[in-house]
Amino acid sequence: MDTRRLFDLSDRVALVTGGAGGIGRAIALGLADMGADVVVVSRNRGRLEEVAERIRSLGRRSLVAPADVTDEAQVNAAVEESLRSFDTIDILVNAHGLAIRKPAETFPIEEWQQVMNVNVRGTFLPCQAVGRVMIEKKKGKIINLSSVRGQYGLPRDYAAYSTSKGAVDTLTKTLACEWAKFNIQVNAIAPTIVETELTAKALADPAYAQQMRSRIPMGRWATTDDLIGLAVYFASDASNFVTGQIVYVDGGVTTW
Repeated sequence: MDTRRLFDLSDRVALVTGGAGGIGRAIALGLADMGADVVVVSRNRGRLEEVAERIRSLGRRSLVAPADVTDEAQVNAAVEESLRSFDTIDILVNAHGLAIRKPAETFPIEEWQQVMNVNVRGTFLPCQAVGRVMIEKKKGKIINLSSVRGQYGLPRDYAAYSTSKGAVDTLTKTLACEWAKFNIQVNAIAPTIVETELTAKALADPAYAQQMRSRIPMGRWATTDDLIGLAVYFASDASNFVTGQIVYVDGGVTTW
């Protein structure tokens, strides 16, 4: 057996939501480096174009499909555009996310709902739209972005974010069970805090930074590169008998 071929993504098509963000960009480039053509989805066309150009520089094809993942019509349009260009979608990565951190007792319900819309509704809609494609061809890989906070609490300002990621975990397991009969594997990557533009402001707070670092046995944040290997594994044939799993990339946080 050529073990390296288990991880080869040549002739696969991936759709990555949040493709303009730090995590989505890293995963999109990682999948392309392993041979996949990649559709990048986000609301920011300008930044998507930059990612698409990087993918093309790796010798792969790329399509920019701007969309708001909370808007069903826009998600469906992005999937339809992808199918017109590539005929199929083999891999879906939901790498977008929103974190608003405020005390639970004063958390504005409108902002709480905004987090739910982006992180939960915005995960389900791409799963549903791409899932229909995968069901028809009886094959597919879906990778959701969760967090250690989906299962482990934190005594500061996480009432919305943690709740949303707990929902992503349950959605991942439910779709894995429901779509197993169609040979679709659905898994989630659950990191500790990842150093990106999204977390830069929070990590600039010395008290918050110290609190978070003290909970990580390896003593550092995750970087976007830390997530690429697991994403490739979940996207590849190496994980054909792995589904419904929430895998922590956390420097040991969940071992305490």
